[in-house]
Amino acid sequence: MTVTKKFVIAAIALGGLVMTGCNRSAEVSSAVIPVEEQETVYAVNTYVTGSETLDEYLEFGGDVGAVSSVDILPDTSGKLTGIRVSLGDTVVKDQLLAYVDASRPGMNYEASPVRAPVAGTITSFPVAAGSMVSPSVSIGKISSTRDLEITISVAERFVSRIKKGQKAVLMFDAYPEETFSANVTEVNPVLDSTSRSMSVKLQLDPRDDRIKIGMYSRVKLITDTKKDVVAVPRSAVVTRMDQTFVFLVDSATQTVTQVPVTTGISVDDKVEIVSGLAAGNEVVISGQTLLDNGSRVNVVSRQGVAE
Repeated sequence: MTVTKKFVIAAIALGGLVMTGCNRSAEVSSAVIPVEEQETVYAVNTYVTGSETLDEYLEFGGDVGAVSSVDILPDTSGKLTGIRVSLGDTVVKDQLLAYVDASRPGMNYEASPVRAPVAGTITSFPVAAGSMVSPSVSIGKISSTRDLEITISVAERFVSRIKKGQKAVLMFDAYPEETFSANVTEVNPVLDSTSRSMSVKLQLDPRDDRIKIGMYSRVKLITDTKKDVVAVPRSAVVTRMDQTFVFLVDSATQTVTQVPVTTGISVDDKVEIVSGLAAGNEVVISGQTLLDNGSRVNVVSRQGVAE
């Protein structure tokens, strides 16, 4: 056998040994048991339910005005002179307010006094001395600033939900951190044929001297009150495949269960749960996007009525 043939045979044998070694390595690798996958734990925020009161309401805007307001009318036509009062002054009935000079060129008359028709506060007096006035045009208003009312306009579709005596919550820009209570005192029996709306008046209860005539109020008119209901934040309610449910937390196992619920009224961020939950249940309100039945959770924060 030549040297060349011996070299070829040796190379083939060596290659066989290498392949055998590779196969054995592959077998050993395939025999290694994979590391067991760890169970995913989801971080969530929860809400513990309790017995709550929900106030369903309609929201309007209204202006503050005086309950009683009377126009100031002069007795004769002429030039206004001798004004004795200014805006904001408190007057008594028959108090002298100004004079009206009815004199004309070549004709001199004694000035006619203008007196207060009622007691109250001067809330409007736009005319200036020298202005021409007449008995048919008001030169100002006297109002009672102790008793104020808020007038709102209610659209026709809400008329059936308004009645005298209803409670309301008022908010004013001047006092952004405070709320004020009021009652419906007057419901106009006739709708405005142009705007198709009904005028409704409310009065502060109790009266508050900080509220002034001319202020603008945001009015939450309470139309229905439900007591002792189970309610959850709106974010707790999930809808998938036309099913509405919440994720109920089992504190013992730190897992969740998908529970179907029936919802009722919604007020602000709260939703009434008619069936499916009871007071004291803990539901997920944040972090439920990837949850399913039996998912393990870690409660990061807990809110609610009962904890």
